[in-house]
Amino acid sequence: MTRRSGSSARRLPGEGRSGEGRPAGSARRRTGALAAALAVLPGLLATSACGGSAAAGAGDGGDYTVMTWAPSGSGSADRHGVTAVAAAIGKSVDAAGGLGGRQLRVLTCDEQNTPDGATACARKAGDAHAVAVIGSYSQYADTFMPTLEAAGIPYLGGFGLSGAEFSSPYSYPVAGGTPTLVAGSGRQLAAAGCRNVALIRPDTRAGDTLTRYLGGAVQPSGVKLTDVKVGEKATDLSGSATRAIGDDKAGSCVIDALGPDQTLGLIDAYRRLGPKHTLLASLLGGVQQSVIDATGGAAGPLNESLATGWYPPENSRVWDDLRATVRAGGDQHIDTSDLGVQNTWVAYQVFLQAAQRIGEAGRPLTARTLRAQLDSGDSLDTGGATPALNWGMTDMLPSAESPRLVNTWVTFQQVKDGRLTEQQRGFSDVRWVLTGGKPPQ
Repeated sequence: MTRRSGSSARRLPGEGRSGEGRPAGSARRRTGALAAALAVLPGLLATSACGGSAAAGAGDGGDYTVMTWAPSGSGSADRHGVTAVAAAIGKSVDAAGGLGGRQLRVLTCDEQNTPDGATACARKAGDAHAVAVIGSYSQYADTFMPTLEAAGIPYLGGFGLSGAEFSSPYSYPVAGGTPTLVAGSGRQLAAAGCRNVALIRPDTRAGDTLTRYLGGAVQPSGVKLTDVKVGEKATDLSGSATRAIGDDKAGSCVIDALGPDQTLGLIDAYRRLGPKHTLLASLLGGVQQSVIDATGGAAGPLNESLATGWYPPENSRVWDDLRATVRAGGDQHIDTSDLGVQNTWVAYQVFLQAAQRIGEAGRPLTARTLRAQLDSGDSLDTGGATPALNWGMTDMLPSAESPRLVNTWVTFQQVKDGRLTEQQRGFSDVRWVLTGGKPPQ
């Protein structure tokens, strides 16, 4: 397969180093963001140490309780790192004095990769009077969100695998979900000179939405789109890969929008077919550093491929605090390049900063005051992992499908010498694609 270097990719009009619509400073990096938050939180939240009842957010021991869940022991869907990094963050907070003298009790739950398991975790969060469910990984938000809503508990920074995460008024996603990634990937491939793009995606209603977003992203550049549907349980991807590659001409590109397991099957099919001109691109989550390593690294079929992500690559200094927290926690099995781990880390940074603002205002930290803070329109910094985030009415996406989506910014990455690296510095905004608008000039 002939690979084209991302260094020659042209920048499309209006798509700058930090995106458009926000100043470059909105992507500012505060490498010590979490450490700084932990240093000031005890004093700032001291006023809330005696405020609020147990039902309003304090656990039985007078601590503040949050929950993080993910599948565990259910096979290939397991996301051990999601709950493990949450536990490590809780230890870091308590080592720094807790929240106003109270411990941050981080409960974790195995949602078993089933609707019933996820709903059971939501009930446990309610029983524990959690002030929030943070981070987490589950595809069953459509099932468990009513339980959280009934308990008044916000869902902060879920992974974005189902519609309720982008529509429920109790959900606060920190990333833009798969639609944002596929829209960004379309812009990335257009800039790379692709004239024909094939989307390999799940044959589901959500997959249909991805096709629409990709079409909106590539249409202004005159790119031809081929839609390749894959059954959710399909294991042989050779036919899909063959159709996507087509005539294997220069200017042909393929976007992989499948999950991790099917992505491995697709990569294997690519390896066997050996196209010479078709450029492969992936959405981060399906292809991450562990997948690149498992498929041969610099010598594998993913080398030189393009990737669109929510966050900067794993080698960015943005993740220094994450790496330090993992080392201090002593769990060597946490993969800091895993997108679920990074997403949960970002969600906890938002939570800690929101708690800081609540303490500064002299209010108790409860599920209700946390929601009020998040809804206030007050921007929260994520240490450079994203532009500043807020869920005020003017910042949310004007979309019937995803009204809770606020982060429409993506990063463009490329696999170089077997490692994910920045292809283009900073963030690019694809809000115009998601709202059916026109590309910025």
